[in-house]
Amino acid sequence: MRTRTKIVIAALALAAAVLIIAAAVATSWAPDQPVSALAARWAPPPSKFVQIAGMNVHLRDEGPADDPVPIILIHGTSASLHTWEGWASVLRTHHRVVSFDLPGFGLTGPAPSGDYSAAANVRFMRALLDRLDIQHCVLAGNSLGGNIALETAYAFPERVDKLVLVDSGGYPAVSTSVPIGFRVARIPVLNRLMQSMLPRGLIESSLRNVYGDPAKVTPALVDRYFDMTLREGNRSALLQRFGKTDFGSHSSRIASLKLPTLIIWGGRDHLIPPENAEHFHRDIAGSSLVVFGDLGHVPQEEDPARTVAAVESFLDTAGK
Repeated sequence: MRTRTKIVIAALALAAAVLIIAAAVATSWAPDQPVSALAARWAPPPSKFVQIAGMNVHLRDEGPADDPVPIILIHGTSASLHTWEGWASVLRTHHRVVSFDLPGFGLTGPAPSGDYSAAANVRFMRALLDRLDIQHCVLAGNSLGGNIALETAYAFPERVDKLVLVDSGGYPAVSTSVPIGFRVARIPVLNRLMQSMLPRGLIESSLRNVYGDPAKVTPALVDRYFDMTLREGNRSALLQRFGKTDFGSHSSRIASLKLPTLIIWGGRDHLIPPENAEHFHRDIAGSSLVVFGDLGHVPQEEDPARTVAAVESFLDTAGK
């Protein structure tokens, strides 16, 4: 009897475990979505899709078309051009403003080559500038986007007139807290499961981690990041990009930059700490530094009004 009872208990425990796993899979099941299923919500006008470097790149080109020095906005890892909407709505009144989804992110989707190296990023930026007939520009980048702005300025100094670095990559960073989504993406096997499963709570937790005030993370914001992650091919591209990204590999070149530069940082950035802002300010001669003590890793998104005011002041005075 005791043996039979143990078998029954074990069977019930196994059945319960199977049910729990099945429920977890059912609630987390999230296969890739084609861009056609996402564009209606996330790419209304002025969004458009432009063929650049073999990709149908999601971008917005706003403001006066005759502006001789447009502002190019480059988002960070797992973000999209939407992170700049607050800035673009202000800057486009007096400037041509171009924002876009990088290869492997947003609605642009993965690069056909599967190459997400620093060199590939620079090639893409050159193709974008050429396609839009931009000979001079201001480059503004957040996190990975800041690193891409730096690499582009090294490669084509004659085309980059000013830089705006927002919680930018560039130096080796000692993070005090990493979003759980980034951690999962680096764990073998588990990251493969995430190609078909994606708990919405994972996205929300990651966003709360990078905001200075987690209460500002709204359901609509989670919706956007969740949908952008589901875009067909983006999760695979993220794994490939993590294998290529090395923010500190060219840090010795930063001091060679000789152009007007604004550095904006969130004082509560735990991913790339404010100490890195001081490094940029020290190494880029004549640079300006503005730290917003209550903001996190994406200050342009968390408080666009305050942060874009600093950009407007910089654009009005730098280099004059």
